[in-house]
Amino acid sequence: LRLAARGSTQTLAVTMRTPGNDFELAAGFVYSEGIVRARDEIAGLNYCLDASVDPQQHYNVVTIELRDSTRFADLARFERHFTMSSSCGICGRAQLHSLRDLGVTPIEDGVRIETRDLYALPDRMREAQRIFSATGGLHAAALFDEHGNVVAVREDVGRHNAVDKLLGWGLLNGRLPFARSTLMVSGRASYEILQKSLMARTPIVASVSAPSSLAVDLAREFGVTLVGFLRGNRANLYAHAERIV
Repeated sequence: LRLAARGSTQTLAVTMRTPGNDFELAAGFVYSEGIVRARDEIAGLNYCLDASVDPQQHYNVVTIELRDSTRFADLARFERHFTMSSSCGICGRAQLHSLRDLGVTPIEDGVRIETRDLYALPDRMREAQRIFSATGGLHAAALFDEHGNVVAVREDVGRHNAVDKLLGWGLLNGRLPFARSTLMVSGRASYEILQKSLMARTPIVASVSAPSSLAVDLAREFGVTLVGFLRGNRANLYAHAERIV
């Protein structure tokens, strides 16, 4: 991923991803990192086809063009010192700044979801996982409305990438914030997934597996309902269970 503004270009990050929805991935990443806050801060998203890139890699490099070149001045804190893993993005960051430094406040969304709708989410997400159905090899992130209806699903080899693609979809289509919604992921609920969901102002986060202890702490501090081990007619509630009725 590269950032560009007024003739200057800087490599932001390298990630292993499943091809497809690449511009959403790029947009979601810069949004979840707090580099951009709104769609109109992005002037363009393009594959890098210039001579500095191996022709075989043209469609593996995305340039995000910013309207405001002054945002380059603060990019050092987002720098990754090695290739991002598809399963962990936080480990490569030079510094970890708190969400409060980015101006994030606790979520006070009064949305509720009925238990029967919550229990239906894993099957509804699986039904929408087109590539997983063919390969069995991808994670997914799904957005549901307050009645448990599927709004959007994105797939990727990495669950963090899948969430970024979903956030990018929301940013590019004017669907952010994800108020009165539930975000579900097919793997564990990590700290970074909670961080991304908070940037999108998502009140409920669910996963089919366990959350990390840092994710639980973050959910409790910032008012996120955190659901883990959501399988069949059972689930564990780790934070702000009042939204489950």
